[in-house]
Amino acid sequence: MRRTSFGQMHCSIAQTLDVVGEWWSPLILRDIYMGLHRFDDIAQNLEISRNLLTRRLTDLVTHGILERRKYQDRPARYGYHLTESGRELVPALLLLMAWGDRRATPPGGPPVRLIHRDCGEEFTPTASCSHCGGSVGADDITLLPGPGAAEGPGTRLLHRRAAPTPP
Repeated sequence: MRRTSFGQMHCSIAQTLDVVGEWWSPLILRDIYMGLHRFDDIAQNLEISRNLLTRRLTDLVTHGILERRKYQDRPARYGYHLTESGRELVPALLLLMAWGDRRATPPGGPPVRLIHRDCGEEFTPTASCSHCGGSVGADDITLLPGPGAAEGPGTRLLHRRAAPTPP
């Protein structure tokens, strides 16, 4: 069953989910980031059907999140690797993981520890302001309409906020 597309929504979250929001896609990206590149290794680790994995990998390659690299000629076999665009998704995946470690921890505790290469210390991913570096949470943000706040699904509220107030 195909899910509803968010392609017509004027919302960056909806547009992102349209590309990487299929159930298995974040887990496939996680596995590739962790070093699994071969189809069979990913399928085995996730216990995902080959047909479903093929569809997800094809979609992620089509959207420029992954690239295929040949690692064998006879028969031709390809590995999957994160593109620059795919690597930009890693911090978002790590933020989801950090939330899961706090709110939906698997039995036995978090399955992964993150070590920051620069300082060598274990860390928990957090969101920060790109301007001042300060921590960013739900209460630390003011939302204002952006240039894409068009009248339509996903941005009606922002479009109304952007519209001039009648005298």
